Amino acid sequence: MNTSRRTFVRALTSGAAFALAGGAQSAAPTPVMRAIPSSGEKLPAIGLGSWITFNVGDDPALRDECADVIAAFFASGGRMIDSSPMYGSSQPVIGYGLEKLGQPPALFSAEKVWTSSVDGGRAQIEQTRNLWGVPRFDLLQVHNLVAWEAHLETLFAMKAQGQVRYVGITTSEGRRHDLFEEIMRTQPLDFVQLTYNPIDREAEERLLPLAAERGMAVIVNRPFQQGELTQRLDGETLPDWAGELAVTSWAQFILKFILAHPAVTVIIPATTRVDHVRENVAAASGPLPDKGLREKMAAHLQAL
Repeated sequence: MNTSRRTFVRALTSGAAFALAGGAQSAAPTPVMRAIPSSGEKLPAIGLGSWITFNVGDDPALRDECADVIAAFFASGGRMIDSSPMYGSSQPVIGYGLEKLGQPPALFSAEKVWTSSVDGGRAQIEQTRNLWGVPRFDLLQVHNLVAWEAHLETLFAMKAQGQVRYVGITTSEGRRHDLFEEIMRTQPLDFVQLTYNPIDREAEERLLPLAAERGMAVIVNRPFQQGELTQRLDGETLPDWAGELAVTSWAQFILKFILAHPAVTVIIPATTRVDHVRENVAAASGPLPDKGLREKMAAHLQAL
């Protein structure tokens, strides 16, 4: 990052923090909101993931750049930030950013328990909570179904005690969908998190319809296939008919495809760039494709 860009981003962070503290009226457009079926609470449809992008260790410049991304996310109207103990230093980096911004009240904190230790879940969650610097998490999820029976028992007990607001499970890259479906059918989950995009559409067959049937919110991870999809599209021109969707990038094209599925609640793209986080959040504004246009979008991407 060059000096002029770093200076600009620092200014953006300061302005965002000021606005979040109530010192200024944000000029960000109102984001599209989606309801959590189990409660009716509404969330902005674009969240912020942290896999790889926030795993920057103790490097002070990189930690500040992550804080800049978090600031821009909140300034654009975002709320949900998602992380996991699996994500290296992402948790303390998020905590650093939140502290720098004065613990923004808009935050919807989504975390995971990820340990094969049946008895180690609560200790891991408490360590994670301290790293974030929050009084409690809004959502706790069993990451990739590791020791899921024991951890769900812990999470449901915590919910009953008011120590977490929502409970969920996660999977990624199409792993263990049969077991995932079984858990969805038998457990009173508030959220499920899974991989879905115009190329990876397996979730459309059973999981997304089941989430709608069971009243479970859906968080979509890996919308860009961990960046591989957008990298593959780099240099390709958007089709003329994409103008119907008011998109300016392939990232927005992909996010609108995902958002148009009625079962999707929040998408959590990860990024290291302020301009990209603002672009991602903006995808939740304007028209969304109908079923026919969604199929046209997916076919176009498959052909490229």
